[in-house]
Amino acid sequence: MRHRCRVPQLSKPADQRRALLRALATELIRNGRIKTTKVRAKAVQSEVERIITLAKDGSLSSRRQAMGYLYDKQLVHALFEQVGSRYGERQGGYTRILRTVSRRGDNAEMAIIELT
Repeated sequence: MRHRCRVPQLSKPADQRRALLRALATELIRNGRIKTTKVRAKAVQSEVERIITLAKDGSLSSRRQAMGYLYDKQLVHALFEQVGSRYGERQGGYTRILRTVSRRGDNAEMAIIELT
């Protein structure tokens, strides 16, 4: 019974799920937009929002938390430099999920998640 459990399981064990979300978050911040399934996009959205909020704070501890989560050290430095000008006055809603056509092989709902 999974009542009130908010973490999407994604049909993976906890370590693989954490690694998948870290990889998706890193690629989303690096490229600006990625194409994935709708369930994965919704799962990675909260992680990316949390990392951008850390970058808006800009303190040393938040920089270390972001470095512990993202896979690329230079990407963290670039994110912390540019986030103030891009998202300075915004209180959230840094990402957007756009639904696309279903995947041909298994008819999975696909989506594009992008930074706004």
